[in-house]
Amino acid sequence: MTSEEELRLKLRKIEALFEGAGTIGEKHAARAARERIKARLSEIAEKEPSLEYTFTLGDQWSRQLFVALCRRYDLNPYRYARQRYTTVMVKVPEAFVDDVLWPHYQALNKELVAYLEQATAKIISEEIHRDTTEAQEIVQLLEAG
Repeated sequence: MTSEEELRLKLRKIEALFEGAGTIGEKHAARAARERIKARLSEIAEKEPSLEYTFTLGDQWSRQLFVALCRRYDLNPYRYARQRYTTVMVKVPEAFVDDVLWPHYQALNKELVAYLEQATAKIISEEIHRDTTEAQEIVQLLEAG
């Protein structure tokens, strides 16, 4: 199994955990689970107001993942004019962010980042230079003056 296949499998397992699906491989079960999460969002939205959240996501892959996850749950991610590309805004009830959206994103992003780090290190070490460690840190004392 390739590392990409392993990543896909891990992401599917995380999806299954958050969707509560008993059968990971069945598309019907996954679709029904996604609908349950959307229904839960609707229930929460009836009980508590949506708040405008600002998320700052450090890289394009994390941002792309977060935006896709928002859209999966029919949320509308946006950014105001002149906001940085790392910023994503979304109006959503606090309970949904705390219980579903943010933990789900963090679990998926952890696996995605690990995969990207591994792939990057492998390609650089095989094609550019085998030493992919960080640059040496030199401690230099400042002169009084």
